Order: sequence, then structure tokens, then C-alpha cells
Amino acid sequence: MNSQLKLHPVKFCHKHNLKKKILVLKIKSCCFEGDVKKVNPKESSPFINSSDAATEKTQQYDRKNMALFEEEMDTSPMVSSLLSSLANYSNLPQGSKEHEEAENNEAESSRKKPVKAPQLGTLMGVYMPCIQNIFGVILFLRMTWLVGIGGVIGTFIIVFMCCTTTMLTAISMSAIATNGVVPAGGSYYMISRSLGPEFGGAVGICFYLGTTYAGAMYILGAIELLLIYIVPKAAIFPLEGLEGAEAEAALLNNMRVYGTILLTSMATVVFVGVKYVNKLALVFLACVILSILAVYAGVIKTAMDPPVFPVCVLGNRTLVWKSFDVCAKTIETANGTVTTQLWQMFCDSPFLNATCDKYFVANNVTEIQGIPGVTSGILADNLFGNYYEKGDLISRDKMESVEDQDDPLTNANRYVLADITSFFTLLVGIYFPSVTGIMAGSNRSGDLRDAQKSIPIGTIAAITTTSTVYMSSVVLFGACIEGVVLRDKFGEGVHGNLVIGTLAWPSPWVIVIGSFFSTCGAGLQSLTGAPRLMQAIAKDGIVPALRVSLFSSYSRLHRRSGHSETNGQGIFGHGKANGEPTWSLLLTACICESGILIASLDAVAPILSMFFLMCYMFVNLACALQTLLRTPNWRPRFKFYHWTLSFLGMSLCLTLMFLCSWYYAIVAMVIAGSIYKYIEFAGAEKEWGDGIRGLSLSAARYALMRLEEGPPHTKNWRPQLLVLVSTDAEQNVEQPRLLSLTNQLKAGKGLTIVGTALGGTFLNNYEQAQRAEQALRKLMETEKVKGFCQVTVSSNLRDATSHLLQASGLGGLKHNAVLVSWPRNWKQGDEHQHWRNFIELVRETTVANLALLVPKNISAFPSNGERFTEGHIDVWWIVHDGGMLMLLPFLLRQHKVWRKCKMRIFTVAQMDDNSIQMKKDLTTFLYHLRIDAMIEVVEMHDSDISAYTYEKTLVMEQRSQMLKQINLTKTEREREIQSITDSSRGSIRRKNPAAVTTQLSVTEDPPAGSKEEKPEEEVQLIHDNTTPASPATPATPLTPGEGAQSPGEQVQMTWTEKCDGEPAKPPGAATPEGIKDIFNMKPEWENLNHSNVRRMHTALRLNEVIVKKSSEAKLVLLNMPGPPRNRTGDENYMEFLEVLTEGLNRVLLVRGGGREVITIYS
Repeated sequence: MNSQLKLHPVKFCHKHNLKKKILVLKIKSCCFEGDVKKVNPKESSPFINSSDAATEKTQQYDRKNMALFEEEMDTSPMVSSLLSSLANYSNLPQGSKEHEEAENNEAESSRKKPVKAPQLGTLMGVYMPCIQNIFGVILFLRMTWLVGIGGVIGTFIIVFMCCTTTMLTAISMSAIATNGVVPAGGSYYMISRSLGPEFGGAVGICFYLGTTYAGAMYILGAIELLLIYIVPKAAIFPLEGLEGAEAEAALLNNMRVYGTILLTSMATVVFVGVKYVNKLALVFLACVILSILAVYAGVIKTAMDPPVFPVCVLGNRTLVWKSFDVCAKTIETANGTVTTQLWQMFCDSPFLNATCDKYFVANNVTEIQGIPGVTSGILADNLFGNYYEKGDLISRDKMESVEDQDDPLTNANRYVLADITSFFTLLVGIYFPSVTGIMAGSNRSGDLRDAQKSIPIGTIAAITTTSTVYMSSVVLFGACIEGVVLRDKFGEGVHGNLVIGTLAWPSPWVIVIGSFFSTCGAGLQSLTGAPRLMQAIAKDGIVPALRVSLFSSYSRLHRRSGHSETNGQGIFGHGKANGEPTWSLLLTACICESGILIASLDAVAPILSMFFLMCYMFVNLACALQTLLRTPNWRPRFKFYHWTLSFLGMSLCLTLMFLCSWYYAIVAMVIAGSIYKYIEFAGAEKEWGDGIRGLSLSAARYALMRLEEGPPHTKNWRPQLLVLVSTDAEQNVEQPRLLSLTNQLKAGKGLTIVGTALGGTFLNNYEQAQRAEQALRKLMETEKVKGFCQVTVSSNLRDATSHLLQASGLGGLKHNAVLVSWPRNWKQGDEHQHWRNFIELVRETTVANLALLVPKNISAFPSNGERFTEGHIDVWWIVHDGGMLMLLPFLLRQHKVWRKCKMRIFTVAQMDDNSIQMKKDLTTFLYHLRIDAMIEVVEMHDSDISAYTYEKTLVMEQRSQMLKQINLTKTEREREIQSITDSSRGSIRRKNPAAVTTQLSVTEDPPAGSKEEKPEEEVQLIHDNTTPASPATPATPLTPGEGAQSPGEQVQMTWTEKCDGEPAKPPGAATPEGIKDIFNMKPEWENLNHSNVRRMHTALRLNEVIVKKSSEAKLVLLNMPGPPRNRTGDENYMEFLEVLTEGLNRVLLVRGGGREVITIYS
């Protein structure tokens, strides 16, 4: 063997960026030429190592006793390399890809530092982040108010429902998170890979919006702490002296201004570097834990020494303790009775004889203890709720009050009032954000040492801890704090102190400062996490709207710096060189600003509750689906889950959504649904092995099993089409208009299978079959035909077509009708097998009880872009075929191409039929069918068989004799045609010159002199011997190949008409010369098959009537007669159909499937 050996030094980068040089032994030999094949690129994963060169694989198998598996080395890695890939697999956090690209662009001489493996464990990686995110602004600012308004029992129910929902969601999330490696991306990754790109994108964006509005809520909480409890005098819009709506508007404006300032500051910190946020995270976490410990310490202290926080009550109304020092009307001094500041608030002068407020005069002032202590028994008074309308007085129920119902309320700003209308479902919406944050651990999955172990343990432990704290705090607040203080949202009755701060030990400032820093930290975490979530969604490329490039200069600069906006990621999928999502941060800040402009913590909380609840609902749905479908890949390490728990969690999420706010729930669902449909319509196709695909498969299997129970009812019958097309040598479809007609018949409904047949063996023609399938898919997409394509390869086309007919479809979802084009040029000797296959197909559809639709001259049919502004669809109902002829025009007229065409129905009456009664009956029948159509009964009188009929039959049988000699050589074939021509010349005379008709030819003109070489009689004979294959129009010229025909077939694509459009009269039937020809031809007529003569007579008579009535119709539908039972007359069958449809532009031959397809019943 002559071979050449060459040593080539080759550089390549290993997986860990270690450069190596290897020597590759390159063998050039003639015996190996052509054996190298291109390997298809494989999926990038640790299981399929497709990035290594083939030469490296050769070395891997060399000298390792692996010669037996050399053929598989291009697609299957060795076990050792597979295990090495798995062992070295690391899931880095978001932005690691950009870091890796930046490192690869550095100088090759610099040695790369190995990536430090993530080291976070369960406590610091999952438990503490979840604690920090769950405990937040609601606990410090609203929990006491919730207990006061809803009562201990009602609030406990709310807390229990919300905590149960998050616990069930955490169980489902743990099962998903432990079912394989979870890359960075956390909750979005789990949902999208479990429910598919449509659900993943919709829920991912909802989760992003929820996280963003959570940031707005935390910022508003921080500003509320700042302006009300820490530095009230910092308000830009002062509240002093304002009442009612004016005071409320001033407060909201202050929240908007300071909220915007704080948001800008936080966004700047995040933009500068997330590392600073991570460094401050421990400080914020310490603030949260210290604040909660201070509350519990204060509760313990109240049992021994309750703190002194007096509340001043006038009658049973709680007073705003701001502008007075003593809770009394008067005080006794050495100089006598002196009025107090409280007196001056309700009276017009400080003197005892002053005019005072009636309610102030009629009721006493009482000072009660705001924090009576855990042993005081106040719990019994706080068990049940007290709901208020906006502006109602916060009152103490068990105290006497003397008031006149007719007197209007005066000095309203002196009392503690309800700022909003409260009800149970409002409390649910306000509280639920306090239990969100359970996915903080899963969002950090890229930083965990063992995510599959840490996520379930850390998340469930954090939820257990926080739920215990929340439930205990509900009981402890109700047992320690006076009811009017609990219902005082802003602490106006306790000197403007934070209510929960009054309970804390050693000082209320511990809670105030701690909660302020914790809310700021939670806001920073939201502004850090939300942009990364948006970046993950944009990188997946499933939402087209996120693929935008706003500034071309930025894009050029970005590409110049070594980055490119590839894979449709757009600007939101990229960030700074270190991976920080700059544009996503800007978008997040803008959305967060919209929440800050609302300026009300109580109004923002239900909004983010909707988005979080929707996200949790789909996490439960994903787990339930995966469990019920029992997909082979569903093997979670976390075993304490069940589909019933997931469904219960999903039901609770849906219930809480509508409990919080039914209109917000509907809006959130509309947003998610719109995003879902948008991604489904315009998004990228992704196959992630998700549960929705599995659900679709299970639903399809269930539906198919149901369809097996029996055939569909007549009311449900619609054409389920098997469209048979042929392809050329380049595997392009030869009849694209067939799919246009399919689209017009189906309008996207029902089943459509587009199939083609190839000859040969499957092994040798596999690539050809793949190309044909791709061509079919492309054409189906172009013509907007929804369905499936199928390519069958067999030893010959006849068998392949038969296999398609038998094997297409699945179970009850099978075709009931076949659409196939009329075989063009069937009269050519080379095309004899095509028309024989066509006739066999007709026979097979009849045996299989399938309907058959055969469009003739398919190239003249309209495309989907054309529109008929007028015209008729003519139906020639000759025999009853189950109603197919009635149903098909109705279906066509549903499409915009045929919508403006009117329907006409013609039926044929014989001599013994009552045509008038037939028309009445047909009118009644169509009325009950709810079909609008014009009706005409055509009377066909019995007549003698004309000489022209005999002549056509004689020519047909002579042509059949020629076709039987089709296997002869070309020279012998021409001799056979010449002999038949010579034998016929004596029997057919020249026709009457008066009846000579214009020949409209659509074939190419024969070469000059070709007609002169033949006698005129022979030219006329050839004209009579042929009938049109399809009436073509001048707009559809034939190809040169079709024009180059044998001499005996030179004018086979012509038809004969009189100049006025009337069909030509039978030759020899109008003159004595014609009578003489009839007698000369009669001896040969006696040898004709009388059955063929009768059939030809029927075809000619029907054609004459149809052309007369429907020559201008846009489409003609008529019954297709069946083929002969014996195969000896197949050639004659094709000739009959040609004669029947001669002179018609568009014809659709219809053959019923042997069952009723249309009914008059509802």
C-alpha cells in the first residue's frame, strides 16, 4: 500500500485551557480516500464530548484494547473521558461566561489561574440568605397592625395559609432542584426547563417583575421608617397643620421624592459593583437577627416589668399624642385648677369657662397602658378582628363613650384615624410579601458546594424558622399590646413611636435602626437579583422583545471590545466586562421607579404578591406534572414529595391570588398569558425536555386511545387529507399548488399528512429521503399548511405509494381522504407507469373506503395569495357519494380565496325523471343542510350513439393497442404507430370542410416542414387519435421537454372547438359525405367493445352539457367514476376521464369514501 507519513505539530486548547502540542500521524493513501465523513455537531454537554479533534480520539483508542469500538469513536466517548468531564463540571454563577471569555483573550503566555470551586454550605449559602429575604419590611411595619385589625385568630389563619403555601412550594422546588445539576439561574432555570420556554418565559418575566416591585416595596418601607420614625423633620412637603387628603398627598409626595433618591443611590451601588452588596449582606443580616431577638427579649421583659407607654383615650377614642404632655383636661396645683394643653386643643381658650368640643365635654380622658404585658390577659380582647372604613376613629371597645349621633365629627386630626379601608382579603395581600424570598437559596445554586443537598435542607429549615417566628409573633403581639395600639398603624397614640419598637428591649431605636438597614439591604438584594434574572431570560433568547440593540454605537463598541451580541441575546443578555447586566439594571430601576411613584406600601404589596404567587404556582405545577408523567429523567434525590402536595400548593397559590385582589390576579394572568402566546407565536424554538412536552404526549396518547373507540360521527367528519406529491431529481416538490389547495380546503383544521414516495433501498437513499422531507417541511411552512410530512422509500414507486396509503396516521388519527394530482402527460409512452400507478391508487382508495380528490390541471389552481372577486363553483352531482360534493365547496368558501364565489349545483335528469320535482326536493335538501346554492336540473334525453362516439371509441382502442407495445424499442414503436396509422387511413375519411374547426394548441410548434412531410389525412388522423391531457392555458406554457414528442403524439395537448365556442359536431354527421363515411366505417364498428361505446357515449354527452353550463366557472367539481374491475381496460379508463373533462379549466374529480359525510341534523 502506497502511503505517505507526515508529522504535523498541532496546537489545541484542552478543557482547562492548558495548551499542548501533539504529533499527529497523518496517513495519505488511495485506499482510504472518501472514507472521511463530516461529523454532525453534538450538543454541548459533559455527556457528549464533541469538541475534541478526531485525531485525539484516535489516540485515546490506540493501544487501549479498543479496536472493536473504533467505528463509534466519533460519536461515543470512552467511559474514562466521560467520568473526567463529569468530575470537572462546575456550575459557575451568572456572568462566569464573560469572565472566561475575558481570560481567554489575555496573552497566551500568562498562566491561567484555576477557577476556585464554590465553597458555600447549607448555612451561609441557603439558610441565611432565605432568612434575610423572608424577614423584611412587613414584619417590622405592618405585623402589629395586621394583628390589631384582623385579630389574633384571623391573622393566625392568614399566616398559616401563607406559610403552608411557601412550605409546599419549597417541597416542590426541592424535588426539582435535586433532579440533576441546577446551573446558576435558580428559580427561572427550574421553571423554564420543567415547563418549557413558553411557560418559562412567561413565569420568568412575572418573577422578574415581582422581584423588581419587591425592591420598590423595600425602598418605600425604608422611606416610611426614615420620615415617620427617624427624622420626621426631613420632610420636603411638611405635614404640620394639614388634615385629610392634603396631609395624605404631602406624605405620598415625600415618599416619591425620597424613594427616587434612595433608588438612584442603590442602583449606583449595584452598578459600581455587586461585591459591595455582598460585603454588606452580613451587616444587614445581623440587623435583622438582632431586631427579632430584641422583640423576643422585650416580650420576656413585659412578663416581669412592662414598659411604660401610656395611651391617652378620650371616651373610647384614641388621641394623637403629639401636641400635649399630660393626658388630662385639668390638673390641680397649689394655685388651683389649671387647664392643660389637651384642654386648649379642644377649647377656644385656656380658661375653665371656655367653649369646648361637645364630645370633649361629655367624656372623660383616660390614660391606659399601651404595653400591659404578656401576663395581663389582654389576649382575650384581641382575639377577634376590628375592620374599619377609611377615616373611622380607632376606638377602644370596652370603654364608655357619650356621643350625639347627630353631631358632626370635629377636630378629626386630634384622633387616630384609619388611613385605609380594611378587610380580610386586603390583609392577605399585604402580608404575603413577608413570606416571599424562599428562592434566595436556589438563586445562589452556582455558589453552593453541594446544591442538591443544601437547597432542600436550607430552604425548608429557613421556612420552618420564619413560620415559627411569624406565628409566635402573632400570638405574642396580641398578648402583650393593647388593641388600640395594635390598630394604630403609625404609632400616633404612643408619641409617634414604631409600635413594634415599643415592645423591643432595650430600646425602640434597636428596632427602628435595625429595620431601616434590613429594608435597605433587602432592596439592594432585589436590585441585584432582578437584573440577573432578566439577563438569564435574555440569554436564552426565547423572548424576541429582549433581543433589541438600542444603540448601534454601543453595539460597535461592544463588538470592538471582544464581545458580540450573538444568539439573539441583545443588550439585556450582556453587561460589563465582568458580567454585570448594565442594561438590565437600568430597566429594573425604571420599573422599580413606577412602583415608587405609587408611594403606598399597602398598594404595592398586593402587586408583587400576584407575581410571586404565580411563580410559586407554576413551581408546584412543574413538580406535579413531572411526578404524574413519570418521565425517565425524573429522579430527584429529595424523596419527601408527592404530587398531591404539589397540587395542594398550586391550589393555595391560586386561592391566595384571588383573595389578595381578584382584579390584580386577572391582570397578572393576562400579562402571563400574553407573554406565553407572544413567545409561542414569535419566540425561539427550544427543546428542553420539559414537562409540557411530556404532558402533550400523554394527552395525545389519551386522545388517540379515545379515538380508537369508533369512527367519528357524521357531524364531526371533516377531510383528514393524505396529500401525495412527487419530487424531482433535486427532491423539490413538482406540484406546489397541491399544498395551496390543501390549505384552502383545511384552513388549518383537522389532520394533514403530506407524503412522497421514493424508489430504491432505505440504506442507500436515506440522505435523499431527508432532503425530500426538508423540502416538504419548507413548502408546508410556505403554504401555511399545518400537519405532518412523511417520506417512504421502497423498491418501486408503486409499493412506496401503497405503503404511504396504508401506514400513514396513527390509531384513530388517520386520513380519510387522499388528494393526488392528475398524472400529466400520461399519454406519452415514457409515462405509462405513472398512469398505471394512478389507477392502482384509485382502486386502493376504493378498497380502503377512502375519499379521493383529484385536481386536474393543478397548475391553473389559485395560490393562497390570489382572490376571486366573483365567479361560481359548480358542482355536478351525478351520483350520490355521501355528500362530499356538497361539503367540499362549503369548506373552500371558508377560505379567503374562494369566499366571494357563489355555489351552483347541477344534477342530471333522465327521460323517466320528474325534473321539476327533483329541483324541489334538492332545494329542500340544501335548505336542511344550511347550504346556499343555486340549483339547476339538466335534462339529458336519450339519443342514438353518434358516429363520433364510435370514432372516438375506435381511436381509443387503437391507442390502447399502441400502449400495449410500450416495451418495444423506439424504432419498433414508431413502426407500430405507422402500421396502425396506415390501417386506419382507409376507414376514416377527411371530414366535411364546413366542420373544420380551429385547433388551439398549447404545445410547441413542430419543426418547419414536419407537416409537409405527412399527408394531410395523417395529420388529421393524429388529431383525432389524441385527446387532451389537461386543458392548459397560454399562461402555462409547456417546457421544451414536453414539446419534443414523438411524431405520432405531436398535437396530443390540443382540443377542438368551433369558433363560437360550441363543441364540434360529430364529424360526418351533417352531410351526405358524412353519411357515406359512416357506412364505410361500419364494418370496423362491429368489432368494438359495446361497453366501451356506451361509456364513451356517456362521457361525450356529459362533457357537452358540462362545458355548455360551466365553461366560465372558477372550479368544477364532479363525480369521478371508478376504474374497471379487470385491468385490461385501464387505458380506456384514462381516456374516458379525459373526454369527460375536456374543455374545462379547473376540475376537481371527487370520489366518495363510502360513508355519509354531511347531515341535516344538528
